[in-house]
Amino acid sequence: MAAVLSVQNLTKFYGSIQALKGVSFEVSKGSVFGILGPNGSGKTTLLGIVMDVLKPTSGTYRFFGRESDASMRKEVGTLLETPNFYHYLSGERNLRIAAEIKQKGQDQIDEVLKKVNLYQRRNSKFSTYSLGMKQRLAIASALLGNPDVLVFDEPTNGLDPVGIAEIRELIKQLAAEGKTIIMASHILDEVEKVCTHVAIIQKGDLKTVGTVADVLSKNADATISIEISADNNEQLLVVAKNLPGVVRAQVDEGCVKVVCEPSLTAKDLNRLCFENGIVLNRLVQQRKSLETTFLEITGKVSEQ
Repeated sequence: MAAVLSVQNLTKFYGSIQALKGVSFEVSKGSVFGILGPNGSGKTTLLGIVMDVLKPTSGTYRFFGRESDASMRKEVGTLLETPNFYHYLSGERNLRIAAEIKQKGQDQIDEVLKKVNLYQRRNSKFSTYSLGMKQRLAIASALLGNPDVLVFDEPTNGLDPVGIAEIRELIKQLAAEGKTIIMASHILDEVEKVCTHVAIIQKGDLKTVGTVADVLSKNADATISIEISADNNEQLLVVAKNLPGVVRAQVDEGCVKVVCEPSLTAKDLNRLCFENGIVLNRLVQQRKSLETTFLEITGKVSEQ
């Protein structure tokens, strides 16, 4: 089966500035594919190219195994920039105009409004919507025509925690329905929570690509992090530093954070502390996060 999206050696120059450097990857059907990178890394340029808004300097891309054309682009729902609707019209009327432009989806207005949880506010003017509601209306517009593939550029950008949570749950719902979702983001926590696959880009360079689990394991170091605490953390720190298999230990945020060799399990650590007269009241093995991996790969959060 052909990949939903296949990108081969995409390169883009803006004058002397190289925004993309031979980027290649594939997006499989039904995945939630996150394109993750610091601000200015080339994410928006990449999405602009695959949606035929920008032309690459070199390289190719294919949706559904074929070259881009007008009919192919109609099979993809997009949200590439800040929602752009008529402020004095209702959410429903804005969607009807969008459906007229797309020449499809007129009979789906109520359905998509319900899906993005805006049906009760369908008659309210766009100007009265919160930023999160405006973003959800833009997603509703992308859903007109029931496309199998959705492309979102920074769908949670500028939203407060409530708005971010709303968009996150909506993306999860769409993925559960079998949609293939390609989304660019610089918010690491959101990518880790909703994406099945991730590509990390820095300064136009593709640093790594794969399932989220594979990226985390591929870049994992040979140590284990465990948080422990006891009634006397200072005494616990002294004991922990001298335990066999402990690489380092420090008190941080009310607990002792221990970095261990892989041979020292959480069970072993608990036993050794007990044998040294310490009863632990907290023992949590830390899973390596995408944020940690991202910082290890890029060395920074932002390039602005």
